[in-house]
Amino acid sequence: MSVLPLLRTSNRIFLSTCAATLLALAAVPAAALPPIGSADVAIADPDVPPPPTTPCVVPLYEAFTFIGFDNQPFAYAPPSACPGPWGKVVLSLDFDVTAGRQFDRTGRIWLNGANIYFGTTQEPRATVAPTWHIERDLSDYSALFANAGGGYVELGNVVDGTYTGIIHGSARLAFYPRTSGLDRPPRPDRVLPLAAGPDGGIVDLVGDARLAVTLNLPTNIERAYLDVIAQSQGDDEFWYLCVPDALAGELQSCPGSGFRESQVFIDGVAAGVAPVYPWLYTGAIDPGLWRPTPSIQTLAFEPYRVDLTPFTGSLSDGRPHTVSIGVFNAQNRFSTTANLLLYLDRGSAHTRGAVTANTLSFPPTPAVDVVDDSNADAIVKTVGVTSTRAFRIAGYVDTSHGRVVTTLDQRIAFSNVQDFDIATDGSDYRQALVQRTTVDATATIQQGHRPARFQRAHSEWPLAIEYRYDGAADGSATQTTTIDQGLDRALEVGLAGHALFRATREQRMQTADTLQLDADGNLLGRVGQGSTQSYAYRSSLGACYDRRITTQDGVLSAVADGRGCPGRRNHLTWLDAFAQVASSFWGASLRQLP
Repeated sequence: MSVLPLLRTSNRIFLSTCAATLLALAAVPAAALPPIGSADVAIADPDVPPPPTTPCVVPLYEAFTFIGFDNQPFAYAPPSACPGPWGKVVLSLDFDVTAGRQFDRTGRIWLNGANIYFGTTQEPRATVAPTWHIERDLSDYSALFANAGGGYVELGNVVDGTYTGIIHGSARLAFYPRTSGLDRPPRPDRVLPLAAGPDGGIVDLVGDARLAVTLNLPTNIERAYLDVIAQSQGDDEFWYLCVPDALAGELQSCPGSGFRESQVFIDGVAAGVAPVYPWLYTGAIDPGLWRPTPSIQTLAFEPYRVDLTPFTGSLSDGRPHTVSIGVFNAQNRFSTTANLLLYLDRGSAHTRGAVTANTLSFPPTPAVDVVDDSNADAIVKTVGVTSTRAFRIAGYVDTSHGRVVTTLDQRIAFSNVQDFDIATDGSDYRQALVQRTTVDATATIQQGHRPARFQRAHSEWPLAIEYRYDGAADGSATQTTTIDQGLDRALEVGLAGHALFRATREQRMQTADTLQLDADGNLLGRVGQGSTQSYAYRSSLGACYDRRITTQDGVLSAVADGRGCPGRRNHLTWLDAFAQVASSFWGASLRQLP
């Protein structure tokens, strides 16, 4: 059969979907910000755009107080007035911390054993009690919410005579009924946690340790994804500033080199890579850098989604299978969890298949390069570590609608270059980092003689840090830090080589601060404290969101919305999903094409 008639038919279906989508396209108000001049938390990220239906809201917990390290439990029941399946499920979180002294703390929420939130907190100030609001689209986790159960919050927080900031928080789920006439993408039929136990919990990975869970899986799996979070903690918190072990002492830095990656195994076989995003917490290097705007995803981490679909035929054989995660080069430590998302073939009780190609292998072989220009007065070195890998994983699964062949092609390039200039008398210290992670991933799905469907994603994670400590003859000093971080993604989904949907997301954080210190190391003041953060999202369905916020001397100083958008207004559609879940959303929708 000719490809063109199918493309015409599929385009008609797609365009009708677009027309219905555009009916729901509206000027959605951007997320609320504090007023200009406020020292409260301000981020550029949008809230999740709601569908045009009235949700049922289920509180998970209200006004919990976080003192100490005991987990705080809550009960859960699905909303009887809004039975599933739902058009969208949104998690909303509100936090505050009292004024005073407090570190940044890590928070996690578990429900029916699965992680539904993972992030860190904003640090307070002596006279500033920050508040912040977080939303997360959990529609792909709908199967998790179908049954009553319970969960708990982990948010350990020391409160004593020194650390006085008390953290409070509330959480709720909003369940939006489906609407008629709009696209109804299928959601995963199973959400299976990879955690420390049946109730949840992270596993801290060091060295060759793995988070491993053996599962009895359904026998009719058609597609599979793994959402991975590996949070750097302890000696690994600043892993991107680490150097090879032999240089750590001389360069006054952490060991292990500046390269880490999460690795996914199925029954001990290499199955996928989840690059580690360099999250920067609000205590990172200089807390003043993050007042009042934290860095990208600091308050709510986004899981990295690994496509495991080529393995579904093997996973459906009725035998137990072990899915495990390790972190290459982990020193001490990466807090790790994941959720396995399964799409089932509802027309068959048993799918069958096999992996036909797998060129991925572990461990990687990063290359380390050191250039030494040291002299009598200073240690001057450039330390670089690079890793480039390209691999293909392919497999087929025989379903009720025929054989489906999935081929994944992925190329991951990592580069970390650090320049050091350290005075031998200890008076001056300079460390400058330029790091970039680039991921190009293409998934091709072939079903019989039909035109192949494809999904292409390109991601870039740039990070530049410069740290300077300059000592004066009287013992006083200045400490200057500048950071430029980004998170970019471009997504394209199509049929027979023709793109039907495109989306881009670009995030930036630029911040700087200079500390003035006396001869005893006491802080005298700050100079040049300020930041800019931007979030831009566009899709071929007409969605356009662009916000840029500027801070100066610890307060919000300017906000610019809608740059480059029609009418300079942010327009969002609730179906677009901000590209973070668009891969499964539109990939699933294309399954319905002829």
